[in-house]
Amino acid sequence: MTEEKSEEQEAAHTAAEGSNEPSAEAPETGAGEAPKAAPPYRASYVFLGVVAIVTLALDLGSKWWAVQNLDKPFARVDLIKGYLSLALAHNRGGAWGLLQDQSENVRRPFFVLVSVVAIAFIVSLYRKLAPNQTALRWGLPLVLGGALGNLVDRIRYGHVIDFIDMYIGNGTGLDKLVESISGPMREYHWPTYNIADIAIVAGVILMGVDMFTSRKKSAPPKKAEEASS
Repeated sequence: MTEEKSEEQEAAHTAAEGSNEPSAEAPETGAGEAPKAAPPYRASYVFLGVVAIVTLALDLGSKWWAVQNLDKPFARVDLIKGYLSLALAHNRGGAWGLLQDQSENVRRPFFVLVSVVAIAFIVSLYRKLAPNQTALRWGLPLVLGGALGNLVDRIRYGHVIDFIDMYIGNGTGLDKLVESISGPMREYHWPTYNIADIAIVAGVILMGVDMFTSRKKSAPPKKAEEASS
C-alpha cells in the first residue's frame, strides 16, 4: 500500500515538473507585447511613372505629327474656324516669351536647370502624399509628364514645339466684345501651346484643388471655435 502511494506521488511530481517546462509545439506568443504600429503610408511610384509616361508619349507623339504635317509655309488646320486651329510654332523662350530675346547659351541652361529642379521637387513631394490626397496624386504626375515633354524639346532642339493656336477671329461675335475692351484689332491670339502645357496647367489646377480641400479639412469646426470663445 505504501509502495503504491509513493509511486502515485512520484508520478504526480513528474507531471507537475513537465507542466512547468515550455512546450516545443506552443512557442510563446508574446501576448504581453504591444502590437506593432502599421508602416506609414507611402504613395507608389508606379502610378506616378505610368501617368507621367502616358502624358509624355501623348506630347511627343503630337509634336511629331505637328512637325510632319504643319512644317510647311502657311500650313494651318482649322478645328473650330475663328477660334481654334493647329499651326506650328517654335517657342525659344518660356511662357509668354520669357527670355526669348536672350542668347541660346543663356536660355537653354536656364530652362533645363529649372525643369530638372521641378522634376526633382515633384518626385520628392509625391512620396509624401497622404492617402486622401487624390487631386494631388493626379496633379503631380501630369506636371511631371508635361515638364519632361518640354525638357526633351529644349535638349534636342533648343526650343519647344507648339502647335495649338487658340484665338478670336473677325466675324465671330466675340471680336466686337474684345474690341470694346482693348480697341481695334485684327485677331486676338492666345500664346500657342502644346499637350505638355495642357498637362502642366491641369496638374497645377489639381494641386490648387488639393491645397483648398486640405485647408478646409484641417480647419476646426465653427461650433468648436464658438465654444472655445
